[in-house]
Amino acid sequence: MLGPLASLKVLDFSTLLPGPFASLLLADMGAEVLRIESPTRMDLLRVLPPHDQGVSASHAYLNRNKRSLALDLKQPEALEVIKQLLLDYDIVLEQFRPGVMDRLGLGYEALKAINPRLIYVSITGYGQTGPYKDRAGHDINYLALAGLASYTGRADSGPLPLGMQVADVAGGSLHGVIGLLAAVIARQQTGQGQHLDVSMTDCAFSLNAMAGAGYLACGVEPGREDQMLNGGSFYDYYRSRDGRWLSVGSLEPVFMQQLCTALGRPELAAQGLSPEPARQQALKEALKVEFEKYDFAKLCELFARIDACVEPVLSLDEAVRHPQLQARELVAEVPRGDGSTQAQIACPLKFSDGLPEPRHIGATLGAHTDQVLGELGFSVERIAELRLARVVV
Repeated sequence: MLGPLASLKVLDFSTLLPGPFASLLLADMGAEVLRIESPTRMDLLRVLPPHDQGVSASHAYLNRNKRSLALDLKQPEALEVIKQLLLDYDIVLEQFRPGVMDRLGLGYEALKAINPRLIYVSITGYGQTGPYKDRAGHDINYLALAGLASYTGRADSGPLPLGMQVADVAGGSLHGVIGLLAAVIARQQTGQGQHLDVSMTDCAFSLNAMAGAGYLACGVEPGREDQMLNGGSFYDYYRSRDGRWLSVGSLEPVFMQQLCTALGRPELAAQGLSPEPARQQALKEALKVEFEKYDFAKLCELFARIDACVEPVLSLDEAVRHPQLQARELVAEVPRGDGSTQAQIACPLKFSDGLPEPRHIGATLGAHTDQVLGELGFSVERIAELRLARVVV
């Protein structure tokens, strides 16, 4: 099975999380992804703990199904290799700061001259323009500048560092894939490629879907715990008697009635329908009291029997074993290359025609150098010369 994106061939110059997660999705859907890796500057993901049999679990996951070509881009011979690859690979994904690829002779305009069909995707923290374009940043910074952190967290303790990288993944990776595929469709109509400028801050700002709409249209500035969905209402997490947590999202009347009846307090349901902050806080306090009367297991049993939009907060170990996630086959056994497999998060997209089976975990540095150069017509002797000159590894 080839997969729906089998016609796409991608040169991936990215490292860390946003670019690699984007190209992971592409590779899982059948695209041929070739990582161009530096032999002199180690990708931090390769050494990030925890390790499984000496390999970073994060690297093994984010780079599965991709080949690795170790190439020193600062050497002129490397540029010639890239130019040859561009005759076949017509999508480039890069994550350097603005100007870096231009200085290497690999900017969009230079590569477009070789292949006008080239789709060139640049994922950066702040974009290719603006006063912050050359500024360093991380996920927490992008969320801060995008306004998202201003109304996320607790009123008395401030914003919370999130457990996953929203700006990196929802901002950079997912928007990068959306834009890339849109450019592929446009190319089918025009025959021409284009340059996509994906800013993680821009895309994180666009995630202010409801709060941003309310502010821009009505001037309502959201704050922490003062909106319906950020802790300003009963919609929140509640602790059990034994210190575990459950999520309560019983917004609709039918679910609110189920919630309150299950807890033995059906009279509380009317408060859940009130928009008044005081009544919402009173309901919240009452629910806290009721939840703390029961152990976690009892609450899970209670709410498993009814439809009330109440679910337990699971650890990753519990989530992996949950019957819903197991039924959706969200864990895959991916070949290591030595006959064994590694458990990884599976591609979450379900196609009626299916997807290709995972081929291998993230490759070792330069694992496919000889293979790729051989496909380009390089002789064994020439490859040996490039390796001796440390152009490739």
